[in-house]
Amino acid sequence: MKRHVSPTLLVVIASLLVSAAVSCRRSSSNAKRYELKGKVVAIEPEKHLVTIAHEDIKDYMPGMTMPFTVPDDSAYAILRPGDQVSAILVVDGTQSWLEELVISRESTDTSAKAAGDAPVEAKAGDDVPDYGLVNQDGHAIKLHNYRGKVLLLTFIYTRCPLPEQCNLMSENFADIEEELQKRPELLDKTHLLSVSFDPEYDTPAVLRSYGAAHTGRYSAETFQHWEFASGTKDQVKGIAQFFGLRYYEGSGQIVHSLRTVVITPEGKIYKVYRGNEWKPDEILKDVSAALGTSNQP
Repeated sequence: MKRHVSPTLLVVIASLLVSAAVSCRRSSSNAKRYELKGKVVAIEPEKHLVTIAHEDIKDYMPGMTMPFTVPDDSAYAILRPGDQVSAILVVDGTQSWLEELVISRESTDTSAKAAGDAPVEAKAGDDVPDYGLVNQDGHAIKLHNYRGKVLLLTFIYTRCPLPEQCNLMSENFADIEEELQKRPELLDKTHLLSVSFDPEYDTPAVLRSYGAAHTGRYSAETFQHWEFASGTKDQVKGIAQFFGLRYYEGSGQIVHSLRTVVITPEGKIYKVYRGNEWKPDEILKDVSAALGTSNQP
């Protein structure tokens, strides 16, 4: 009996032959490498980021959906949402990226939107609504509680595995906190707030432990100057959307963008940082400018 092959199947088979090898960036002798396989969800060429729903990465982390750095520009001429990829994940200190990337196209489905298609978000000069959250002590807080001070706000979740994402935001805030503790004239006029968009896991107890570890004061931490908060799903979604933070949840997987915000004592946005390129000294300059004391620091 003669067998017939579906034309659609032939297209899929042909598409599987599409592949590309992407060059590597230089790594140190301490770098660790892990095999990664998954499906492309979103692409941000201007940030050199590719969001991938990946399988379990042996000896590193369980399967989830998250952004990865792909340094080589040539990959973005080929990559499409829906592509299957395999690569080597390099973790080198506070940086990580993908190299030896191989791309295979199973279909022409481009229904997944690039993360760059962000909704309209708040901008400098806008009033910040009085969002309510719950802090690391289980106490209800509201953003207007911090009127009269410069509020530095960033978004994190405690299980984030990549060193240049949430952990970098927390390390930067720890550096800012340390510097402000040396400057009483600025310390009393500022407040730090880290907001988790993983409320199911990041309970007050988890946030208290995570926060105390990052301040380095552990059981002695009072959280008077730097708080960690989350809330209900609706509370977190509201504040995240206002600042343009995008995140997606499902089966314990979170893919997210980054936002760090400087808010004036009057409750208006002074500046929004949309990535991880900012440095603590930039924020400290923003604090002084927002207070109208540009000669400090």
